[in-house]
Amino acid sequence: MHKKRHQKKITVMNLIHSALMLGLLQSGALGARRFRGGRNPQLRRVLSSAPYRDRGDTTESFSLDFTAVEENMDSFMTQVKNLAQSLYPCSAQKLDHDMKLNFVENTSVTCNDGTPAGYYFKESKGSRRWLVFLEGGWYCFNKENCDSRYETMRRLMSSSKWPQTKTGTGILSPLPEENPHWWNANMVFIPYCSSDVWSGAITKTEQNDYAFMGSLIIREVVKDLLSKGLDNGKILLLAGSSAGGTGVLLNLDPVAELLEELGYPNIQVRGLSDSGWFLDNKQYRFTDCVDTISCAPIEAIKRGIKYWGGVVPKRCRQAHEGSEWNCFFGYRVYPTIKRPVFVVQWLFDEAQLTVDNIHLTGQPVQEDQWRYIQNLGIELRNTLKDVPAMFAPACLSHEVITRNYWIDIQVKGTSLPRALHCWDRSLHDNSRNNKAPPRGCPMHLIDSCPWPHCNPTCPTIRDQATGQEMNVIQFLMHMGFDVQKMAQQQGMDPSKLLGMLSNGS
Repeated sequence: MHKKRHQKKITVMNLIHSALMLGLLQSGALGARRFRGGRNPQLRRVLSSAPYRDRGDTTESFSLDFTAVEENMDSFMTQVKNLAQSLYPCSAQKLDHDMKLNFVENTSVTCNDGTPAGYYFKESKGSRRWLVFLEGGWYCFNKENCDSRYETMRRLMSSSKWPQTKTGTGILSPLPEENPHWWNANMVFIPYCSSDVWSGAITKTEQNDYAFMGSLIIREVVKDLLSKGLDNGKILLLAGSSAGGTGVLLNLDPVAELLEELGYPNIQVRGLSDSGWFLDNKQYRFTDCVDTISCAPIEAIKRGIKYWGGVVPKRCRQAHEGSEWNCFFGYRVYPTIKRPVFVVQWLFDEAQLTVDNIHLTGQPVQEDQWRYIQNLGIELRNTLKDVPAMFAPACLSHEVITRNYWIDIQVKGTSLPRALHCWDRSLHDNSRNNKAPPRGCPMHLIDSCPWPHCNPTCPTIRDQATGQEMNVIQFLMHMGFDVQKMAQQQGMDPSKLLGMLSNGS
């Protein structure tokens, strides 16, 4: 009897091994066909990213019940098939990685123009991890501002022309070579169509030309997802970029509280805020508040929060009673947030520079502009120093987690997916009352070099006038950086300084 059971266990393990190898081999064949000559340039990336994957995720997502194998082999093989197909979909199966459009069941919750709000969803069978992403975009804070925006940015104010499907990229990609740690999560993308930094709670009426329902849209999507499998979820990562990143900071605790109210207190709600950590700093050059671009950040939010009927988290509202606009700025709202948040922020964020009236239009910047840009990096570092989980490269850019190059950016030798993996591990370990951070797994990463693009892994910069790519030295000279003068100040040979700039020292 013991020998027979042992043989069955060997057969079971062989079946698992065969299923996984079949998926891997077929995936390799498919991958090879995607590139000319049959060579897959992503192979190095796949191999290098493998350590980031959490072994526990696969066990959690595809639990195999060995005790029931002898009595129910069909059910067991179904689980094996789901595992193999989810790791790498078979070539015989239609490859469908796209998220599909759904409209929220509560039709009273709408976009700016009254069209129904919605979301894109791709299920990952067996996975108990959910990634809900908030799209970014600018905002408007009065009727004239919104009218002009509607003419040019209708996609961000209406659902009337949304496509039926959307392909996930970056952290929303279902491909492990593009998304080493979250590739097998249930993916949800919520389009930004409320122009209110995901904070509004006002319906469209005869008196109001536009609805501002960003905070309500998030609530309704979460409620809809409960019937699609979230009710059995373990982790919900609320992520977002730009205005969506700020939306994460504003809505993280309210989403967790909503799930608790609905009877799901065991779903662990976490936040990932990308390029949404804006500063309420003084503009480089003051201009009248006539539109979103020229208006100083504080004044724009003060006007907007009234126009949108903006809702901020309870704890932040209590901390800033009478000046709730503070809650739209990362370093002010962060200390009031109860749930874990990972902050991703470029030290020289292009959107921040825009609202500060620094416009990089292809002309070399003036010396006082250059100083202002460097000071911005210093200010951001200061506001982030007490954030335990963060990734802040010294780059001039905006948004990153849905970009295809998001796995290539590094801070002090650690990539963003790796840092997020370390953060996940720390939360998992802390839940087991082990408060020591994982060894050799950093998650507080901030560049110390002082100027834009001093990090050699920054995304490529193009000359806005010619479209030509620039290396670090060309970019700094283009920005008005005087290599000769800087070398003299540092007491070194200019060629040595150029070498240091080239490798990001």
